[in-house]
Amino acid sequence: MAQDLVGFSSDYQFWMQKLSVWHQASTLETQQDTCLHLPRFQEFLRQMYEVLKEMDSTMIIERFPTIGQLLAKICWNPFILAFDESQKLLLWCLCCLINKEPQNSEELKLNSWTRGLLSHMLSAFRFDTKELGLFTQGLGYAPADYYPGLLKNMVLSLVSELRENHLNGFNTQRRMAPEKIRFLSRVCVPLVTLPDAEPLVEALLTYHGYEPQEVLWPEFFDAVNEAFLLKKISLPTSAVICLWLRHLPSLEKATLHLFEKLISSGRNFLRRIECFLKNSLLPEAACHPAIFRIVDETFRYALLETDGAPEVLATIQVFTWCFVEALEKQNKQLKFTLKTYFPYASPSLVMVLLQHPKDIPQELWHQPLKHISEMLREIVEDQTHRSYGGPFECWFLFIHFGGWADIAAEQLVMSEAEPPEALLWLLAFSYGPCDGSQQRVQTMVEVKAVLGHLKRLLRNPILSARDLQAAAAEGRDQDTRPPSCQQLIRHLLLNFLLWAPGGHAIAQEVITLMAPTDEIGHEIAGFLDQTLYRWDHLCLEAPRPRKLAQELLAELRAHI
Repeated sequence: MAQDLVGFSSDYQFWMQKLSVWHQASTLETQQDTCLHLPRFQEFLRQMYEVLKEMDSTMIIERFPTIGQLLAKICWNPFILAFDESQKLLLWCLCCLINKEPQNSEELKLNSWTRGLLSHMLSAFRFDTKELGLFTQGLGYAPADYYPGLLKNMVLSLVSELRENHLNGFNTQRRMAPEKIRFLSRVCVPLVTLPDAEPLVEALLTYHGYEPQEVLWPEFFDAVNEAFLLKKISLPTSAVICLWLRHLPSLEKATLHLFEKLISSGRNFLRRIECFLKNSLLPEAACHPAIFRIVDETFRYALLETDGAPEVLATIQVFTWCFVEALEKQNKQLKFTLKTYFPYASPSLVMVLLQHPKDIPQELWHQPLKHISEMLREIVEDQTHRSYGGPFECWFLFIHFGGWADIAAEQLVMSEAEPPEALLWLLAFSYGPCDGSQQRVQTMVEVKAVLGHLKRLLRNPILSARDLQAAAAEGRDQDTRPPSCQQLIRHLLLNFLLWAPGGHAIAQEVITLMAPTDEIGHEIAGFLDQTLYRWDHLCLEAPRPRKLAQELLAELRAHI
């Protein structure tokens, strides 16, 4: 950094002298000299921005006292402003001088002066700032009095013109030319984080012209999206949706940014995942089918790449809960058919999955569960339904609404009746979507046997952890059952512990026996967290199971 500053200081003095010569005499020779040096000068501007962005405004002025003169001379040189990316680099440098929270009169004065130069940069769309300066000076106003208001009014004027442009439709005489809008969006790239420019950024995002191709500069979308993701700019949801609909890379980056936040935060509670999701605006934006399908496809790839990681599964389920909630708020009457969100799924299956369990009496939950299982089984095992995809596609749809599988597990554990085959198949498919029919049948047999043992244990006056482990065959040295089957049985045992009258007394000991490794401990903690989250969404009153789940979860988190 020190070496860079030495080199930059030397270049700074050279260009300061050059600019003084160019500024003092506008002759053919000086113009030719300017044009000859433009490529080198642009590199100097790029270097200057790299130096300035590492400092605050006070440090910049201390280190380079004459930088104001330098930037002002650049701003009034039309050859420099017209060359390649020089205007954009100049705007970036100017933005480095603005102090968002000025502490004294000097910082306020610097902000006002910088806004004046920014106003000049935008003046190409309105009027000659030099003439305006002469007029205001004639009235007795100093630049510090009118520059802040000038920038604000200029922004509002451009916003008004953009909105009128949309209303004018095909009246070409009153419309702003597409190239002018494109240039305006380019000028705004370095300004997107300035509060004064936010109305203009929003107006550009929501502007809809009649041009066959996108008129806004791609770098404008990138800059706005990055500022939004880093919380450097506040935009209404409608503007963010316009951004993502108009610029696919921004939407993809927003989705990947969400995953990066979730991964960098370590293992998250579902409530925290929900907070991340809602702050991202993705569930709300996904009410538009085009956005939903792109986000959903990103989830699909993440699931495949991570081999069905529990964190990704949890994120998909919470995202779907948030999405459905946003959909209900926005659309009492659906604007889009469900087919537009899930184009390759059975519409009747989607309709059943979308039913909220809390809207159905608990004693009737077995009916939608049976219906879901029958429809899934028919699609998965019947070759005539290939238009709805194979087993993975059906499972991917089902895990969006994974709460139904958890309810099925609870129903099987709590019911004293013979386990229904439909619910056994649903759980076997949910935990082992890639298993063949024969393997799935074997899982159903194993689960049915474990449920029989658990029901017999309920009749014992005293429950013991060893008896429970033996009932699930968890203690045998070599468990030949597939990992998916082992996981399903562990989750059935946990449900049994939460709901059985004597479960509280042996819960800690059972968890210790069930979780010999941190990996299984994390899995059990995830299951308990998901259970509590689901109960909250169902508004389920279960004081004793809820308290036990909270205690076990706190204990696990303290030790893993």
